[in-house]
Amino acid sequence: MAHGHEHYALEGAGDPGAAHSALHADHGPRVLPADLSAPPAVAAWKTRSLIVAVVGLVLSGILGVLDFNHVARAYLQAWMLVFGLCGGGLCVLMLQYISGGKWGLVLRRPLEAMAATWWVVAALCLPFFVFGKRLWLWAAYPTHEAVENALHSGLLTEGQAHSLDWKRIMLSPASVTIQIAIVLGFIAVWTTFLNRWSLQRDADPERGTQASYEYWRTKTENLSGIGILLYSGLLTLVAIDFVMALDITWYSTMYGLIFLVGQGYAVLALGVNTTIRLSLYEPLKTILRKTEQYDLGKFMLAFVMLNIYLSFAQFLIIWSANSPEEIPWYLNRIGGGWWVFTSLDFIFHWVVPFCCLLSRSFKYDNRKMLGLTMWMMFARCFDLFWLIEPNFPDAARNFHLSAGIFAYITVPVAIGGIWLYFYFTNLASRPLLALNDPHTAEVLEPEHAH
Repeated sequence: MAHGHEHYALEGAGDPGAAHSALHADHGPRVLPADLSAPPAVAAWKTRSLIVAVVGLVLSGILGVLDFNHVARAYLQAWMLVFGLCGGGLCVLMLQYISGGKWGLVLRRPLEAMAATWWVVAALCLPFFVFGKRLWLWAAYPTHEAVENALHSGLLTEGQAHSLDWKRIMLSPASVTIQIAIVLGFIAVWTTFLNRWSLQRDADPERGTQASYEYWRTKTENLSGIGILLYSGLLTLVAIDFVMALDITWYSTMYGLIFLVGQGYAVLALGVNTTIRLSLYEPLKTILRKTEQYDLGKFMLAFVMLNIYLSFAQFLIIWSANSPEEIPWYLNRIGGGWWVFTSLDFIFHWVVPFCCLLSRSFKYDNRKMLGLTMWMMFARCFDLFWLIEPNFPDAARNFHLSAGIFAYITVPVAIGGIWLYFYFTNLASRPLLALNDPHTAEVLEPEHAH
C-alpha cells in the first residue's frame, strides 16, 4: 500500500540491512518502509473494542430494566462523546489544513478515521426519537396546548412553560430533527471531500512537485476555512438542543465554545494515544519523532488551558451577574453532595492534565503520554456526566447513589466500543502516512538535539 515512497528513500533502501542502518544513523534522512498500511495490531484493537461493546451492552441492558431513566441520560452522555470525536476530528483536521503544521501529518489519518464515522454517529442518534421525551421538555411538550395542560397539572413551572413557548421555534421535535440532519449532513459532505482529496493527493502523477503541493494546499485550505466557521455554529446548535436544553430555563453564550474546545481536548487525547500506540509498529515507528510528539503535547496543553479559561469565564460572568435565572445551574452542581463531583471534575479535567503537560520530559515519555491521554478521555466522560445529570429534578442538589447511576459507566463503554470498532476499521482502510506533503521529508530527517 506504499505510494510514492521512492521520493523519500535513501540510496540502497531496497536492501533491508541498509534501511535498518539508515533508520539508526545519526546523519541523513530515514527510509520509509515499503508497506505503509496499518499494522495487524489494529485488527486486534477492533476485536477488543467489539468485545468491550458487547459487555457494556449486556450490563446496560440489565441496568435499563432497573432504571431506564438513567440509561437514557447516560446514552446522551455517550452520544455527545462520540459525536464530539467525529465532528471534533473533522474540525481539528480542517485546522491542520489551515495551519499546515508538521504536527498534523502524523495525526491526519486518525483524524480522517474519526470524521468518517459520521454515519455511525447518525445511526446512534436514532434512539433519541424513541425515548427523547424522558430527556427533554421540548420533546415531551411540543405544543402550546401540551405546555398549558402540563402547567395546570403541576408538571411544569411557570418559568419552564414560558421558556418552552418562547423557544419553540428552535426547540421542538421537528426543528431539532432538521438541525441535527443539517449538522450531520455537513460533517458527511466535508468529510467525504477531504478524505477523497487526501487519497487523490497521494495518487497525483505530479506528486512531490511544488505545483502539486500548492494545488492541493489551496483546495483543502479553501474548503477547511469556511468549514471551521460553519462547524463552530452548527456545533453550538447541537450543544444547545441536546445538553443546554436539559434545563430549559437556563442559557449561556459561552456554551458552544466550551463544547468546541472540549471536543478538541478529547480528539487530541484519542489521536495522540492512537499515534503513540501505532509508533510501536511500522510505518509510524519510522515516522513519529520525539519532536512531533513534543509538539502534540504542547498542542494538548493549549486546549487544556483554553478549556479552563472558557469554563471559568462562564462561571465568572454568571457569578458577577448574580441573576436568579442563571445561578441555579451552578447551585444544582454544588448542593446535596454535588460539590464533591464539582471538585473532582476540576481536578480530573483540568488540574491533572495541566500539571502533567507543563513538564517537558513528560511530553517526551511514551508511557506517560499514553496514560495521560486515557485519563483525559475518562475526564471528558466525567465532565459530560457533571453537565448532564444535575439538570434533572431528582438529581439537582441531591446526588444519591443508585444502581441506575452506574449506567454512566456501562453505556459509554458500550457506545464507545461500537464507535471505536468503526474508527479502527477506517484507520486500517488507507495508508498511515500522507506522502504528497512537503512535511513528509521533514519528519524523516534525523532527530535534532532537544
